[in-house]
Amino acid sequence: MKKALIIGIAGQDGSYLAEHLLQQGYEVHGTLRRNSTPEHQQSRIHHLASQVVTRYADLNDQHSLETAIKESKPDEIYNLGAQSHVRISYEVPQFTSQVNAIGVLNLLTAILNCAPDARIYQASSSEMFGDSVDPDMLQRETTPMHPVSPYGCAKLFSFHIMRNYRKAYGLFAANGILFNHESPRRGSNFVTSKVVKAACEIKLGRTNRLELGNMDSSRDWGHAKDYVRAMALIVNHKIADDFVVATGQTHTVRQLVSGVFGRLELNYEDFVFQNPKYLRPEELPYLKGDASKAREVLGWKPEVSFDELITEMVESQMRQLSDRDAS
Repeated sequence: MKKALIIGIAGQDGSYLAEHLLQQGYEVHGTLRRNSTPEHQQSRIHHLASQVVTRYADLNDQHSLETAIKESKPDEIYNLGAQSHVRISYEVPQFTSQVNAIGVLNLLTAILNCAPDARIYQASSSEMFGDSVDPDMLQRETTPMHPVSPYGCAKLFSFHIMRNYRKAYGLFAANGILFNHESPRRGSNFVTSKVVKAACEIKLGRTNRLELGNMDSSRDWGHAKDYVRAMALIVNHKIADDFVVATGQTHTVRQLVSGVFGRLELNYEDFVFQNPKYLRPEELPYLKGDASKAREVLGWKPEVSFDELITEMVESQMRQLSDRDAS
């Protein structure tokens, strides 16, 4: 039985990855970062409580990482821990850099000390590309990286330090360059969940207004369940390498909003307004990934379409609101 340690198991990706690895017969361990609201800290993995082993650790605390590694003795380590909100990275740039960049260095040091034979996955990001795009309007492993946010800059450091430790120390250190991926478990301050939640509340008459930032930015949105499958394939590939994971399709925020409100038989133009406070200091207008390498080398492809993703998120939110009313 393989053992996996998921740094950040309680997040959207961590919870889906835990489910996937359990289905594959793994023994799954995970780390949680202590916060002041423990009632909600493990809400995404409550249903897995009897199947996974969790412990507190923090990417800023190398000792805690070493303890987690020594106790779990993992064959595979997935680093999904991060300050993951791009706009908020402008508000807390030092914290973002400490966690997303130096935190990864802490983890690599802990792995060198405690489990140098473990296979490591680093959650890299399409935000590393920034405003750089190839002539065919796609972004792939060879596209130059010019990040336009503290989040993207910190992720670029972690991407390169993984590659450096791969070559310098012989670690099996792999990067997954994941484009945007969503699900009903997405945090409510991310645009997809924010739109879905507001639209459902408008449908139920609880509110009548949704404020957003740039409605015309384009993103390559997939389902988190598909993307965690790619993570496991990357870690189990014969060599450590870097892979773009994306759908190859892009939609604007406006199209997202129109699709969500349309499923609820609402005209978004009656309820949605732009608020400058949600604009980034430097906007990233376009992301669209080319996952040809992952398709050809790993045999991976997305299974959930953009429309199916939206429908699942809307239906899940409506159920949650109805259950809340019933209770």
